[in-house]
Amino acid sequence: MHNDGSLNLSLIPAYYEMLKANGVIGAFICGSTGEGVSMSVKEKKDVAEAWAACTRDDNDFIVMPLLGGTCLTDCKELALHAREIGLDAVSFTAPFYFKPANVELLAQCCAEVASVVPDMPFYYYHIPVLTGVGFPMYDLLKAIDGRIPNFAGIKYTHEDFMDFLSCINFLNGKYDMLWGRDENMLPALALGAKAAVGSTYNYAAPLYYKLIDAFNTGNLTKAKLLQQQSVDMIRLLGKYGGIATGKAYMKLINLDCGEFRLPVKI
Repeated sequence: MHNDGSLNLSLIPAYYEMLKANGVIGAFICGSTGEGVSMSVKEKKDVAEAWAACTRDDNDFIVMPLLGGTCLTDCKELALHAREIGLDAVSFTAPFYFKPANVELLAQCCAEVASVVPDMPFYYYHIPVLTGVGFPMYDLLKAIDGRIPNFAGIKYTHEDFMDFLSCINFLNGKYDMLWGRDENMLPALALGAKAAVGSTYNYAAPLYYKLIDAFNTGNLTKAKLLQQQSVDMIRLLGKYGGIATGKAYMKLINLDCGEFRLPVKI
């Protein structure tokens, strides 16, 4: 954003290059950190087109937009647009105003949106702290298996390690489980997480790659120290205003992402 809250699409190419330089292999756009819920459908399309333009020749970089969740019609329109401009996958979160009463209704919502782009990987975004929809994802996998052919996996932003492990092991690891709690990456790695999506990877990806390397080489002492460094950094986010403080962090690496839109402020 610019400081007046309007989109600053001109920053996206430099943003992409910074992520590439830090070893990040994809962008999950219009999510929580990207203020997707505060954007109009047209603005989400504009952001998606800007990412598509600067990543078009990079087959090793994945771009996945969060379609939304509240209005299924808008989500389907955005999914079709993502396919049209050549993005790699789409993601959908639970309706969070009129909430689904059970897992079956949530599965029906997923099926309706996924069906319009049957040739694109479809991910569910589980973030109950913001949506208020907290069904076990193991139950969702059971409800969707065999009925949504392009269901690829779940972006799992929650602390239920029992449920997460059950999802990893569901049908011998059939679905891609993307870990979404940066401050808990180490325990997620211990359970078998192979990929992660998170806000602090925007500006601190090298820290997490060191953590992963320490875990993979059996140096748990170092891995725990690096995870604590992540926790200390994330505590500062909460101390100084939460999610919007990440934009202050971005300024420190010379990417001015402007201000958050109301009702969020630093």
